[in-house]
Amino acid sequence: MFSSVIPSCKLPKKWKDPSPVTVSNPPSVQAADGAAKQPAHEQVYQRLRAQILFGELAPGQAVTIQGLVDALDSGMTPVREAIRRLISDGALVFQGNRRVSVPELRAEDIDELVFARKTIECELARRAATRIPRAEIDALEQLDLTLDKAIATGDVAGYLALNYQFHTALNQYADAPILADLADRLWLRFGPSLRVVCGRFGTQSFPDRHKDILEGLRKKDADLVVLAMERDVLQGMEQVRAGLTPVI
Repeated sequence: MFSSVIPSCKLPKKWKDPSPVTVSNPPSVQAADGAAKQPAHEQVYQRLRAQILFGELAPGQAVTIQGLVDALDSGMTPVREAIRRLISDGALVFQGNRRVSVPELRAEDIDELVFARKTIECELARRAATRIPRAEIDALEQLDLTLDKAIATGDVAGYLALNYQFHTALNQYADAPILADLADRLWLRFGPSLRVVCGRFGTQSFPDRHKDILEGLRKKDADLVVLAMERDVLQGMEQVRAGLTPVI
């Protein structure tokens, strides 16, 4: 999950005034062709979802609904609908007084996430290994090389987005939409904490298994792909656990 080096970044600070919010589009969620044709509530949902997924809203950071309306330059109704969906996804929790926040991970949450990710993403990888066309393996390899460049240049946001793209792109070839949707929802649970890990560990090395996954795909060796994915998930989630553990 993690590439060879993660550049240093600062931990997001808690706001004194929780209303202001800066909302931008991360690299992987730039508006695609035809995105303008989406209903307003869907556009707002996708933008806010990306902010949560890539840690722009830090775990535990409360924001007001009005603050989101202002930041997203949207009406109250689309923002409320987006919040409702994201609460259902487990990506937001209602704090009362018109505030919401990204939930903070507990140790027992990570245990569950490890089990769920290994179960679901390994099965997706196994299925994808026998279905993915060679040209798409080449595309995945290029994506992974771009991910490496993002790390080398200190582009933390790019790294987080590209790492997510690698996994979701592979999942698409499993021909298992229900499992892929479940996997995607799980990323909303731990994605916000990856920036915390980045701030905690700086430029220390983190092993990943993307190259092993690609090797298995080229060999059409489903067992190798599954093993690499299992190790990738486990190593990544253990780094999240370590990053969230207070130093005594």
